[in-house]
Amino acid sequence: MLSTFPTFVPFLLFAFVASITPGPTNILVMSNSARYGLAAAVPIVLGACASAATIVLLVGAGAGSSLTALPIVQTTMQWAGVSWLSYLAWQIFSAPAADLGTNDSATRLGWVGAASLQWVNPKTWMMALAVVSVFAGSGEQRLGHVVYLSMAFFLISLPCLGVWALLGAGSTRWLRSPRAMQGFNRCMALVLLGSAWLSVLA
Repeated sequence: MLSTFPTFVPFLLFAFVASITPGPTNILVMSNSARYGLAAAVPIVLGACASAATIVLLVGAGAGSSLTALPIVQTTMQWAGVSWLSYLAWQIFSAPAADLGTNDSATRLGWVGAASLQWVNPKTWMMALAVVSVFAGSGEQRLGHVVYLSMAFFLISLPCLGVWALLGAGSTRWLRSPRAMQGFNRCMALVLLGSAWLSVLA
């Protein structure tokens, strides 16, 4: 395959860096894992990875052209994403210390929320556009390359987000009291808020 797909190995490195570096999804995975345990982060990881991989596939089929042709679409998505992330950050920040030790499934992000976040995140779409334009190539094999890129991105992003889930679960060793957990969650909320608004102000 590599003889007909010379950009595949460089893409693997790109996908690793894009998935492992801090971002809103990574922060949400870590925060939920710390608060609810490692098992609670699994649906978030699966939802986010599957959604991002699907976007790569759709962009490769031409669905992302409106982002470049109609800037208002990108702007609308950007503000929708920032608003949602700001709301999630406030929920994390304002959670009472007494509630942080409970296993309240109603307040978890879940796989649907994680997947939906990717669809309103213009950075995910622009990443997909970059992946397709740089690594998919051209010609009759292009669509097949896009399918490989989508599957590879899913498989690479899974362990990358899994690392963040493990970091969150491991942090509970130092977060044994509700007050300590509240402090951790408030720090995560501020980091999440900052990462969301930096995408608008940058």
